[in-house]
Amino acid sequence: MNTAIPRRALLAGALLAAGGLAGCTSPSDGASQAEGGPEAEGASFRNLDLGCDLGVAEEVRLSYATHLTLDALDDGLLLVCMASGDRLLLAPAGWEAPEGLSDDVALVRLPLDNVYLVSTGMICLVEAVGALDAVSVSSVRPADSPSPDFAERLEDGRVAYGGLYRAPDYELIAARGCPLAIENTNIDHVPEVRSKLEELGVTVLMEQSSREEHVLGRLEWIRLVGALFGRDDEARAVFDEVAARVEAASREEPTGKSVAFFYLNEDGAAVTRRAGDYLSQMIELAGGSYVSFSEDGATDSSPTTVTVEMESFYASARDADVIIYNATVDDGVSSVEELVSRNALLGDFRAVREGNVWTCDSTMYQQMTAMADIIEDIHRALTDSAEPTTYVWRLS
Repeated sequence: MNTAIPRRALLAGALLAAGGLAGCTSPSDGASQAEGGPEAEGASFRNLDLGCDLGVAEEVRLSYATHLTLDALDDGLLLVCMASGDRLLLAPAGWEAPEGLSDDVALVRLPLDNVYLVSTGMICLVEAVGALDAVSVSSVRPADSPSPDFAERLEDGRVAYGGLYRAPDYELIAARGCPLAIENTNIDHVPEVRSKLEELGVTVLMEQSSREEHVLGRLEWIRLVGALFGRDDEARAVFDEVAARVEAASREEPTGKSVAFFYLNEDGAAVTRRAGDYLSQMIELAGGSYVSFSEDGATDSSPTTVTVEMESFYASARDADVIIYNATVDDGVSSVEELVSRNALLGDFRAVREGNVWTCDSTMYQQMTAMADIIEDIHRALTDSAEPTTYVWRLS
C-alpha cells in the first residue's frame, strides 16, 4: 500500500517540459507534438491515410492531450484522430468529398448547429468558447448541469431533453436534424445506440478527455471543441489562461499536508481516486500530498478508482491532515456528525478530531475550465485560509 505519494515535482516538471503553457499553436503554425509536446514520439493512432489526396498535413501542436491529434489539411479541412481509432474530417459547408475518401472517416460539415450534447464534461468547454447556441438537444437534465446557463436553456426549452444516453429520443434527435452527437466513453457500453444514431445520419464523436493522464490533457480537448464550433481563438485563449494559472500554482511551496479524498459506498468501503489521476494531481498542485492506495488488498478497482475496506483505509488515512469527502458520486454529507455516523472509525481520524474535514461540489469533475480555481480552493483548505472557496468547503 502506497500512502502520501508526492508527485508535485513530477507535475511541475511536466508543466515546464511542455515548453510554456501560453504558446499553443494554431493549425497555420505547422508545429507538431514532436517539437516539444509530451508525446515526442508521436501518437500511434494518428492515421493520415485518407484514401485520397487532401494536401500535406500540418499537425496542430497539443501540449498535454495524448488521446487526440489534429491535422490541418488543404481547403480549410481538419483531420481529427482519436485513441479509440475514430477519425473525423471537419470540412467547410459546400466542400465536396473526393472519390476514394476512406469509409472510416466521418465527415462533419461546419458550421455546426443543432448539436446533440450528451457528455456532461463537455458542457463547460462548449460554454467557454461561447457555443451553447449551437446545442439543441441534450441528455443532461437541468439539475445535473454543471452550468447554470445550460440548465436555464434546458428549463426554457432552448435545449430539449433527449433522454438518457442509453435510451435517447431518436425521433426528437431526427426532427431537430442533429448532425453530430458529442458522447463520452459510456457510449461504448451501448453500441446499438451508436449504430442507431449513425443510421439516422448523426455522426458520433466519443470524446475521451476522461482518459487523459495529465490534468491539463483533459482541458486541452477544448482545442477540438473550438475547431468544431469555429471558435479556435476562444479555445486557445481559455486553455492558455487556465494553464498559466495551473503552472503558477505548481511553483508554490508544498504545504506538507496530506490529503485523503474518498467517499463511502453502500458496503461501507472507502472509494478513492487512483494515484496520478487528475484529481490527485490537482491536490498535489495545490501543495498537498495525496493519500493513495494500490490494488493490493483492494476489494474492487476501476481505471479511475480503488475501493478498500474501511479497516485498511483507516490504517493508512487516519493521520491525514485533511479529509475531503467526495460528493460527486453519492449524496454527500452535510456535517462531520453525519460523516462519522456512516462509520464510527472516522471519528478517530486526525482530520476529524482537528476540524479539517471538507467536502466538494457535486459537479466538480465536470468543471474542467475551473481547474485553476479548484486547485486554489484546495490550497486554501490546506493552509486554513480565511479566503472564500467555491468548489470545496469545510464541514462543521
